[in-house]
Order: sequence, then structure tokens, then C-alpha cells
Amino acid sequence: MCEIDDALVTQWALAARTGDEEAVELFVRGTRRHVLRYVTHLSRDAQAADDLVQDTYLRALRSLPGFEGRSSARTWLLTIARRTVADRIRAHRTRPRVAGLTDWETVAEQTRYGTGPGFDEGVALTDLLSALPPARREAFVLTQLTGLPYTEAAAVVGCPVGTVRSRVARARETLIALLDAAEEDPARREAAARELVPGPVVSGSMA
Repeated sequence: MCEIDDALVTQWALAARTGDEEAVELFVRGTRRHVLRYVTHLSRDAQAADDLVQDTYLRALRSLPGFEGRSSARTWLLTIARRTVADRIRAHRTRPRVAGLTDWETVAEQTRYGTGPGFDEGVALTDLLSALPPARREAFVLTQLTGLPYTEAAAVVGCPVGTVRSRVARARETLIALLDAAEEDPARREAAARELVPGPVVSGSMA
């Protein structure tokens, strides 16, 4: 996970409000990996991730004059990213598509979970996360992959902190179950995923 200094990022954002080009560059460069990771997992569409990142920053930079630093700039930015993904999903709701492993191949190296007993080299965290319900996946990505504090993750999602903690805990339970199944037989991992999350998960759901 890439460490990030939220106070410094917020300082850059506040400086960027006045048109400080260096501050804008530092703000974008310092947060882009987190935004990319978040929108990729949230949208489950790696091919659209770069466009979503670009749209997020276009919206953020237009809104910077109104940013007052009441929350961290990263929380504020990820909230914008969430709305950007939601807008994309609504725009494509008439043609929902089931996410598959091939969607993640271009970003697997950025979010690799690592190997363990029973895993073939190259199994990525994204493969496992695809089995999670959207709300639990989002909570897990925000807190465990982008490193956002639970309180700020709750602000991004718009729910109580306790709800975020519960979703992360249940996501961990699901991932552990999938890992255990994969150690015995990769085919059983797929069966476990179907049992834990009945039916296909389409990118049109933000619940």
C-alpha cells in the first residue's frame, strides 16, 4: 500500500485553490494511485478506470475553489470519485455487464494480493474481491487498500462508522473462506464464491 500524508495532501489542495500550478501537480500526483485503485474496484471495469480517474480530477479541480479543508482532501476527492463512478454506472445501466477476471488483468500488478499455499502464481486480490457484494468491496478497498481511516471512509460512503467496520469484517470473513477453499481446490473457490454471493454481480449495483 502506498503511504500518504493526509495533512500534506490537504495543504496542497488548499494551495491549489489559488491557482498554484505546482500545488495542483503535487495534489494530483500524490493521490492518483489511490483514486485509480478505488474507481477500478468500485466500477469493476479496468478498461474505464483511466477515464474515471480523469473525470474525477476534472470535477475536483473545478470544485477546488469551494474546498475549505473541513475534511481531508483525500476524503473529499474520493467522495467525488464515488459520484463519478455512480454517474458512469447510471449512464450504462441499460447495458449492465458481468465483470470477469479479464477485466482486471491490466491492473492486477497494482493490486496483487500475493501468493500462498494452494495458489498459482499470479492470482490477484481483484479476483477475490470480485466475489464480494459491492458495499463490502467498497468498504474493504477504502480502508484496506487506500488506507483511509474508518471515520473518513464512512464520510465517503455516507453511512455510520460502525456500518463500515461491519462491512470490512464481513468482507474479511468472505475472503478468508475463499482463500481456504482455494488452498484445497481452485474449483471449490468458485463454488464458495457462488454460495457466498448468489447470482452474478453486475457493475450496475452500488448497494
